[in-house]
Amino acid sequence: MKLSIKPNLDGKVIVVTGGGGVLCSMFAKALAQCGAKVAVLDLTEEKARKVANEIVDEGYEAIGISCNVLDKESIELAHQKVLAYYGKCDVLINGAGGNSPKATTDDEFFNREKFEQPGNKSFFDLDIEGFNFVFGLNFTGTLLPTQIFAKDMIDQPGSSILNISSMNAFTPLTKIPAYSAAKAAVSNFTQWLAVHFAKSGIRVNAMAPGFFSTKQNKALLWNEDGTPTPRSYKILNNTPMGRYGEPEELIGTLLWLVDQNSSGFVTGIVVPVDGGFSAYSGV
Repeated sequence: MKLSIKPNLDGKVIVVTGGGGVLCSMFAKALAQCGAKVAVLDLTEEKARKVANEIVDEGYEAIGISCNVLDKESIELAHQKVLAYYGKCDVLINGAGGNSPKATTDDEFFNREKFEQPGNKSFFDLDIEGFNFVFGLNFTGTLLPTQIFAKDMIDQPGSSILNISSMNAFTPLTKIPAYSAAKAAVSNFTQWLAVHFAKSGIRVNAMAPGFFSTKQNKALLWNEDGTPTPRSYKILNNTPMGRYGEPEELIGTLLWLVDQNSSGFVTGIVVPVDGGFSAYSGV
């Protein structure tokens, strides 16, 4: 992936949480191509280092660091490593997140006939630990890194935070209540942070991706034989562009929101990148 049009981020220190994942690893590579020094943070150190090594092999700057975004001590340790290697953080991408089967219902609508059937997971059967994990990973996993890394950014020109929300934040999807609730919280928190830091020189915005086919949602979207599931057909029928997004189609929004020259007066917004999903009523 080579960028044809790119902002100048020379010398900027950018931290990307969840950097070993499909989307955030791509974010890290795009930011490095713009001249940034990228710290790739991931729960799995091997994944973080793999992405960082790929960036370095292409001639750009990156380091891979293990970090648990739900553990303040782990984030502090990662912060110290970033400071020692690159200096203060200029931009934070809060990309860590995800869902879990433990926080997912089997049916879109409550089914009275299935309610008492063994093995059927209704709303009443949701595992509270699974629910708390998903909500925490997406929301607390945004809060804690911001508490640690935003200290570097106070009164530092060009500083910004980009949170990763979701279309679930606008209208919750069926089956995944914890993920939907957490992403709604991320969007609300983005606006709160934008106001809170407005006089401190830190811009805070969020991106809300629509439907992208990734490892995380593969089982929901595709049958084992590779054909679309009924849920997949519903998504595509309600996406005016009639297809899933390509990961590269998030890059333009990413670079616009982190670039002070392009979006210096932009803060507190949540940008849908969704193929028209949020604009379509279904009729």
